Amino acid sequence: MGRKEDNIKRATEIMHDREHIRNIAIAAHIDHGKTTLSDNLIAGAGMMSEDLAGKSRVLDFDEQESARGITINAASASMVHVVDGQDYLINLIDTPGHVDFGGDVTRAMRAVDGCIILACAVEGTMPQTETVVRQALKEKVRPVLFINKVDRLINELQIDGQEMMSRFEKIITKVNKLISTYAPEDLRKEWQVSVQKGTVAFGSAYYNWGMSIPYMQKSNINFKQIFEYCHNDNQKELAKLAPVHTVLLDMTVEKHPSPVVAQKYRIPNIWQGDLDSGVGKAMMECDPDGPLSLMITKIWMDPHAGEVAVGRVYSGRIKHGESVWAIGAAKAERVQQVGMMVGGDRIATSEVTSGNIAAITGIRSAAAGVTIAREKDAPPFEAIRHISEPVVTVAVEPKSMKDLPKFIDALRGLAKADASLDVSTNQETGEALLAGMGELHLEITVYRLEEEQGIKVKVSEPIVVYRESVQNDNKGRPFEGKSPNRHNRFYIETEPLPDIVVEKLRAGEFRDGAVRSKDAKEVGDQFAELGMDKDMMRKIYAINGTNVLVNDTKGIQNLHETRELIIDGFNDVCKKGPVADEPLMGVLVRLVDAKLHEDAIHRGPAQTIPAVRNAVKGAFMRSRPVIFEPIQKIQIDSPNDVIGGVTREVSTRRGIIEDMPVEDGVTKVIGTIPVAETFGFSNDIRAASQGRAIWNMENAGFVHLPPNLYEKVTGEIRERKGLKAEIPGESHYQD
Repeated sequence: MGRKEDNIKRATEIMHDREHIRNIAIAAHIDHGKTTLSDNLIAGAGMMSEDLAGKSRVLDFDEQESARGITINAASASMVHVVDGQDYLINLIDTPGHVDFGGDVTRAMRAVDGCIILACAVEGTMPQTETVVRQALKEKVRPVLFINKVDRLINELQIDGQEMMSRFEKIITKVNKLISTYAPEDLRKEWQVSVQKGTVAFGSAYYNWGMSIPYMQKSNINFKQIFEYCHNDNQKELAKLAPVHTVLLDMTVEKHPSPVVAQKYRIPNIWQGDLDSGVGKAMMECDPDGPLSLMITKIWMDPHAGEVAVGRVYSGRIKHGESVWAIGAAKAERVQQVGMMVGGDRIATSEVTSGNIAAITGIRSAAAGVTIAREKDAPPFEAIRHISEPVVTVAVEPKSMKDLPKFIDALRGLAKADASLDVSTNQETGEALLAGMGELHLEITVYRLEEEQGIKVKVSEPIVVYRESVQNDNKGRPFEGKSPNRHNRFYIETEPLPDIVVEKLRAGEFRDGAVRSKDAKEVGDQFAELGMDKDMMRKIYAINGTNVLVNDTKGIQNLHETRELIIDGFNDVCKKGPVADEPLMGVLVRLVDAKLHEDAIHRGPAQTIPAVRNAVKGAFMRSRPVIFEPIQKIQIDSPNDVIGGVTREVSTRRGIIEDMPVEDGVTKVIGTIPVAETFGFSNDIRAASQGRAIWNMENAGFVHLPPNLYEKVTGEIRERKGLKAEIPGESHYQD
């Protein structure tokens, strides 16, 4: 039996020993070496040739990943590692670093309990490093730190041991500052990373060596020797003495929690149900004999098996051939295959038990974020909240109409596989709008349609997704919306929500959707803590994204019977605002009065929904509408002699430069730039800096569109969407 086969056999055996399982992710900024490191860990565990490690990028099995040299999908692999004669099963997920694929990082964090944060010794912590640390801590995933590319400090930058230590210190301090800010309060101190505690390692993933204090003590290698090995270009020898996989997997086994430990503090954070119920207790204990509770974190398309759903089993076991429910689906479905992931391979097993990451086929209703259970009405997991929202859209349609059914089917699959992708289709014309995180995200999606699905498509120029909001409140001046039959009237006021509230809604601190009457008091109190009126917010009806609907009426007969329809009308406007059919952001909608027909037949959906919709839109136009545009945080590292061209490029694109620190002949330009101005930025910045600037961007939310651009931008959006040039005033909604 070969080493790989032996490992697979042992992995399927340890799978049932929850104390000896570790679920981890590797997360970092783009190009800091995650996939190369993953290769080395897999090779070290005997899952691939050690000579190819770091070069073959086994987890980048997608063609586009190999072609572009970046990671696009979060790929997973299971491997066995031995510490003190004891086998441990390590389920590893390699995540993307490019800002456009941040959604994959967020979803991967739901499946794991620990993560290795990778920081480049030369570049230090970058904006995306901060984002991934934030994503990990929000999911209560314990971080450790690996400082990569240390060989470059010694050989390229020629720095001495003391300077190297001070660089390490800078990186460690920055990561610890992030942990203090974002970790759960009770774990902030315990989770701080430190060289002495053995939660920091350093090395070179490319040359396959690593080092930590515990490993130094074990191997009797000191810092001076490491420096000499690198300096004398003898890193192959160093890799034999201190293989990176041994150092990091030892650290994972010793410092990352097992599922049994982690689920006790993670489940209350990620699950909506009653912790004292049977399934709640089973998950807290990670009980393999409890009810099945599994959350899907990824769907990927296997050319042979079709859709493969990858997810974490929190309690119970998932078995080949059994019937399960994807919560929210219309019917139960049969599990065709169950297995574990090793790079692009699935290793079939008869079942996968709690504490593990499973790959299953046959569940067509599964999608990223869906809960799988044996009961139809089992409580679901919390929705996965993404730090970024889709900000760029392209219109896509098949070149040949005969491809239309296949095209619509392929889009459905892509939307399931990538929860960060927003897909809306016009069934008649076949045109689809794809909204994604950035140009690259959409490019890859179109590539998948054309190359993997074989559908040739026409693609529009990228379009920016704006947000509509209001500036003033119209208290005391409610807008009246009448139903088509004139028998029902709804009176609505709108006002902007405070920034702090919008921030908390975006961060997912409130659950999206209709608020159950029994939860309204608790949710209202949460809003009151942010400075809002407690009595009013306890009458909350629904939350849609960053918008809130409140029933601020008193004693209206039969209102509770139209509650769902009122929420539907509110949701319609949240999707398409009155100014330019763009989504709403940060609006408080208050129902202050209503006159309803006493006969239910005269206040059905066809009467109530249009009346509420018109009332919300009219009130919105009365509150002085504004447009918000998406912006990106930008950091450009440029040699001093070409900095003028770089700053000019940022300024001409309405960019705001916030800081320009200088270090070692390199100027960092730090600031923000509107997404609308970023198209073609890559080519222009290369030209402006003679190809010598390095830059990265990350989504940074929305800001007010300058008033002088309001008419121009809304006019362009309305024209593009085929709407009348004139923005409807409030009188438009009065009839």
